[in-house]
Amino acid sequence: MIRCDALVVGGGPAGSTCARVLARAGWDVAIVDTARFPRDKVCAGWLTPDVFGLLELDPEEYRATGLTLQAITAFRTGVVGARLVDTQYPRVVSYAIRRYEFDAFLLRRAGVRVLEGTPLKTLRRDRDTWVANDAIEARIVVGAGGHFCPVARHLRGGADVRGPVVAKEAEFKMDARTARAVPDAPELFFCRDLNGYGWSVRKGDYLNVGIGRRTSDGFGTHVKDFMAFLEERGTLAHADSLRWRGHAYLAYGAGSRPLTGEGLLLVGDAAGLAYPESGEGIKPAIASGRLAAETLVTIQGRGTREALQAYDRALRQRYPPTAEHAAPTQRARATIGRWLLGSRAFTRHVVLDRWFLRAS
Repeated sequence: MIRCDALVVGGGPAGSTCARVLARAGWDVAIVDTARFPRDKVCAGWLTPDVFGLLELDPEEYRATGLTLQAITAFRTGVVGARLVDTQYPRVVSYAIRRYEFDAFLLRRAGVRVLEGTPLKTLRRDRDTWVANDAIEARIVVGAGGHFCPVARHLRGGADVRGPVVAKEAEFKMDARTARAVPDAPELFFCRDLNGYGWSVRKGDYLNVGIGRRTSDGFGTHVKDFMAFLEERGTLAHADSLRWRGHAYLAYGAGSRPLTGEGLLLVGDAAGLAYPESGEGIKPAIASGRLAAETLVTIQGRGTREALQAYDRALRQRYPPTAEHAAPTQRARATIGRWLLGSRAFTRHVVLDRWFLRAS
């Protein structure tokens, strides 16, 4: 039987960040994850400016390891099929990473026991301790396993009732057919109904392309249309031959999904924290992982529902729930939005600075 102070279920950025902060505070922490690292992860993979600060990591320290770190100083944005707006910044405003490398780096950096290839199959309460897989005992369990996290399912008592954002992407090493992708300028292609967007993000010698939608209705058709669009404009050749991977996540803020229970708490996508405008989940994942660990240290590991309410309140305040709009409102917003996306000022100060870069 493995015994630890905290068991983190999921070794992504949220889980590894939480584990590292706890370990540095003297906690005995173990991580379990179904995957073996490095792993493929569906994600456009760009980091907003505050991420390295939250990680207490210098970008150059990360780059010095030989891992991919693509500086971003510009964006090309617009509605699919319309003229794109070029936005140039005088400095580096973001970075693109390969999740295949980034997640493995953070997991090893956490400095804790990692049980890879180990899915959470059972979780039961034994007095004041959680027992996972009849093999691991822990006072605290942190759910960091993404949208389908088994700890989140345990807290809810069943499947999620909210409709997730759905996404599909491909990441591959570039060749002569894709050499036109500009290294420091990701491209964002918004769907005409503004219920999603596609992207093309270069990461050194690799290119990541994909599309995400707020609803799964007709998603397959949107993916096919987007692939055809990328081929037509010359971004890709033979898009259907690529290895496309799917993903789902919530982007409604810390709303209807329970976040804590007796000795349990959720972080990252397991808590539904991706930003609703951009779908970015890396910064909220890392921030919530830190917040969870710091809260546990402050309350001295007390795992009662009452004690963990401190985390619940802080997370809901930082990531308040967002409202879903009725269809007529969405149509009106889409009409206005398509017009605004042609404006350089709106694109820079609202779409990019506020929604995607999360600049103050």
